[in-house]
Amino acid sequence: MTTYTLEPEQGTLHGSFSREFPPVLTIDSGDTVHFRTLDVSWGLEPRISRDAPRRTFTPRQPVRDDGHALCGPIAISGAQPGMVLEIHINEVRPGMWGWTSAGGYPNEDMRKLGIEGSTMLAWKLDNRTMTGQDQHGRIVALRPFMGILGMPPDEPGLHPTPPPRFCGGNMDCKELVAGSVLYLPIAVPGALFSTGDGHAVQGDGEVSGVGLECPMDLIDLTFFLREDLYLTTPRAHTPAGWVTLGFHSDLREASLIALGAMLDLLEEHYQLPRPDALALASLVVDLRISQIVNAGVFGVHAVLPHEAIK
Repeated sequence: MTTYTLEPEQGTLHGSFSREFPPVLTIDSGDTVHFRTLDVSWGLEPRISRDAPRRTFTPRQPVRDDGHALCGPIAISGAQPGMVLEIHINEVRPGMWGWTSAGGYPNEDMRKLGIEGSTMLAWKLDNRTMTGQDQHGRIVALRPFMGILGMPPDEPGLHPTPPPRFCGGNMDCKELVAGSVLYLPIAVPGALFSTGDGHAVQGDGEVSGVGLECPMDLIDLTFFLREDLYLTTPRAHTPAGWVTLGFHSDLREASLIALGAMLDLLEEHYQLPRPDALALASLVVDLRISQIVNAGVFGVHAVLPHEAIK
């Protein structure tokens, strides 16, 4: 097993997904990659206010690099559509700064929430104590994870980063912390995995439109190919329990996708008839809103806590 390192530089950064992007690295199943990533908006230095200029990565290509700053893609030898990519999230270590914003985009949602004007919180992060402090002295506990972990769909052209897809992407699921194992359906030969959009912490819903956006000093991931699994939506084994994810432009449909995937898991793991799986899910499975802000595609994750069924 080999360990590789990917730094954010001209050859590795991109702001969209495409099956046509050549891989910057090809690895074998069982190999590990250490990524370092920029913040979501390609920043090279802390963001201290909404309007203050700051250095960002250049040059960038129009359209291709309009989205989140991603690092990759990497190919996994032998990966083919229909297989599953198993990703062990070994460590996620945030950088020393981050930012959070709210408001500034007058729309119906902001009106209903009574939001006028805007705010920008600038954070100093301590990845030893796992705490962050904003410019007003308010402290929050950090629980870092990557907002984007994913691959392109099997369709030509460039695909924007904001909407999540069945093959991953901008899932913004706060449960995908270190110690998790993520399972993603592979849609294209080689898989072509990328990651970015580091969050030092985020609540379910990502309600202001962003989490605590930050660069990541280290994302330690180990990759395995699985030919014995068939999935149509992401699944994860996390410190919180088993998680299944659903994405759709309708929140109810996203909920049904996540719940249906959880019923599949209950059938597999406990050899349950599907009606029994639903009855038990009604007792021990939680449906949570991952995010409500990603380009009109809602995310819901179903959570089965560890030891909920014995």
